[in-house]
Amino acid sequence: MSRIQNTFNILKQNNQKALGIFLTAGDPDFETSINIIERLPDNGVDFIEIGMPFSDPMADGPAIQLSSQRALKSGMNLEKCLNLVKKFREKNSYTPIILMGYYNPIYKYGKEDFVTKSIDCGVDGIIIVDLPPEEDDELYNYSEKQGLSFIRLITPTTTKDRLVQVLKKATGFVYYVSITGITGTQAPNVDDVSMNLKKIKSITDIPTIIGFGIRSPEQAYSMASISDGIVIGSAVVDLIKSSSEKGENKEVTIKSCIEFVSKISNRIKHN
Repeated sequence: MSRIQNTFNILKQNNQKALGIFLTAGDPDFETSINIIERLPDNGVDFIEIGMPFSDPMADGPAIQLSSQRALKSGMNLEKCLNLVKKFREKNSYTPIILMGYYNPIYKYGKEDFVTKSIDCGVDGIIIVDLPPEEDDELYNYSEKQGLSFIRLITPTTTKDRLVQVLKKATGFVYYVSITGITGTQAPNVDDVSMNLKKIKSITDIPTIIGFGIRSPEQAYSMASISDGIVIGSAVVDLIKSSSEKGENKEVTIKSCIEFVSKISNRIKHN
């Protein structure tokens, strides 16, 4: 059984919702990034999404675009991103790690080498935002064959026919984008999200996670109550940005992120 399946099975048995946190690898630098990531599981985080820095993250809002710029400026690349996961696995063998990003860096790296290295380093799944099902020959088919889950994205504008097509080969979990547009710029509407999640659940029993636009403990609780869990990204990335701009030391940056994550976790897991 994969780490993803095992994690969601345990959460379901305990009647709990999953909390995922997104961070860009190497933001603002490798040391700070790995220190934050290593502390997340002990503060209520069930899975971690790690962004692969890219110079043109078209689906992301300003916060995550800037996080990619900071990471790239600090020398982060795809190889170092994979090594970051490998370092995390030296201390943690159970928390699922999902890499999220765009296909261009993977294409340049070599898709077979990328999948092999990802598995060797301890990656459990990937989310590639610019590879629709029509492009499954590019990466999905090889990734799934090797046991690396390829997680599908669903948006509010996905039609019923399209939903069936996208979910046909879904594995790991389904990532529901709760708003239209780019990340971190709007707040999701609970009623609209709930209606669309019912459509997804009528097609697949794979866990459905809500991402985009969740920035507070109350929003987290609302979204978690209608789904199998949530992902928070921009709100955490903004804390890193703020701390960096203030010139705060690494421990202050780490502390502010972990305190925020703990508040989210406490709200959705302990009411």
